[in-house]
Amino acid sequence: MTLAIVRTRAGLGLEAPEVQVEVHLANGLPGMTLVGLPETAVRESRERVRSALVNAGFDFPLRRITLNLAPADLPKDGGRFDLPIALGLLVASGQLPPEALDDTESAGELALDGTLRPVAGALPLALATRAAGRRLILPRANAEEAALAGDIEVLPADHLLEVVAHLLGQAPIAPHRSSCPSRSPEAELDLAEVRGQHQARRALEVAAAGGHNLLLAGPPGTGKTMLASRLPGILPPLTGDEALEVAAVRSVCGLPIAEHWGRRPFRSPHHTASAVALVGGGSRPRPGEISLAHHGVLFLDELPEFPRQVLEVMREPMESGTIHIARAHHERRYPACFQLVAAMNPCPCGHLGDPRRACHCTAAQIQRYQARLSGPLLDRIDLQVEVPAPSAEQLTAQAPGESSAAVRRRVLAARARQRARGALNAHLAGGALEDACALGGEDRAWLAGVLERLQLSARAFHRVLRVALTLADLSGEPRPGRDQLIEAIGYRQLDRLLSGG
Repeated sequence: MTLAIVRTRAGLGLEAPEVQVEVHLANGLPGMTLVGLPETAVRESRERVRSALVNAGFDFPLRRITLNLAPADLPKDGGRFDLPIALGLLVASGQLPPEALDDTESAGELALDGTLRPVAGALPLALATRAAGRRLILPRANAEEAALAGDIEVLPADHLLEVVAHLLGQAPIAPHRSSCPSRSPEAELDLAEVRGQHQARRALEVAAAGGHNLLLAGPPGTGKTMLASRLPGILPPLTGDEALEVAAVRSVCGLPIAEHWGRRPFRSPHHTASAVALVGGGSRPRPGEISLAHHGVLFLDELPEFPRQVLEVMREPMESGTIHIARAHHERRYPACFQLVAAMNPCPCGHLGDPRRACHCTAAQIQRYQARLSGPLLDRIDLQVEVPAPSAEQLTAQAPGESSAAVRRRVLAARARQRARGALNAHLAGGALEDACALGGEDRAWLAGVLERLQLSARAFHRVLRVALTLADLSGEPRPGRDQLIEAIGYRQLDRLLSGG
């Protein structure tokens, strides 16, 4: 047989479209031509495959070889096509029967001696192969990750010889079974370790219950980072589908999965991060921090220290839950449904309103510092909370605070009410939000007067309603009342919190 077709898959972000490796042997001067929009790493596979076949003891066909990666208009990159190309050459040259690859897909990079090396994006590849109802041959280093897809026959191998022996029926490869636990234990960060800060703890609970974004403002050393790091511990556990989505993003980035399986992500990029690092991009678009924080928490410490243009690129993903990256030759869409928790000092020196130390910043310096955060960005942060310096009595108190487990039980009860509505309160649209709140005439008139005095935008008004609805869910009320509205309004007064008033 001089024509062989082997199935594999490309990697386009979280998608893995099917690619057919077509191998044709023809008479003529020996040579190998690779077509089908291959990038540099794919073009170099010709030499890796040639050396791997020879060093593994196979006959390399001394004929005119044409390799086509179809469809031709789909970009191909990486070393994942080495194994399919090698298998295609073996089938085309008669060293493997063509029926051996029926209902089978393969991917893997080849070393010069025929050893299989792992590839990035094994989980999206396995999910797509499962949807097609086929088996998957992969390097053993990728087997555990691919097996997370479930209900798919993953055949792991360390060497090209193992793959050929399996396809010939000489030494069948046993399908890999995942040993990854169903859920990893949560990190041992408990809210009980936080002393004092009752308002901030309350805001953290509200943020967890409704999926709201949170800004913590206060002097250095008051526990802002400590509070933020404990938010994942009071969030509900990931569902199976959510865990797969989180793992798929990590897989595309080449990050380990097993030790993070089932955990809510917590990402904390440094304030020197670029816009591409934060939201994703590059010549071949990759996920950024907002996608790595999908279904988890994105913590931005020292928020005003981030360049303003970097923060502004987050505005659209914060609303839509996805990030669309377009380049001249590439286009990707990544999930980015994250919860933003930010921390900032009230002034450049950090001690505005701090009873422990005097602030020496001028009014102009404070105004410039606070002006680094745009109004549209602040509008998208539902909860803005002051974190004052704790007293000596609070720091030395022996009685622990309420544990994360106790807070999580209330969060789960509140989220159960929201599931009945069909969405988290933070994501409720205008009509559904109005129906869920159902404010009375007096409450509506009172709220209109407060909004007028505080000069809040229409977006901020709807976010106040969402927070009030979450407060009602936490207290078991069918709809928000005056008390919930007052508390929700209190979480919007950023100017008062940062002015030390």
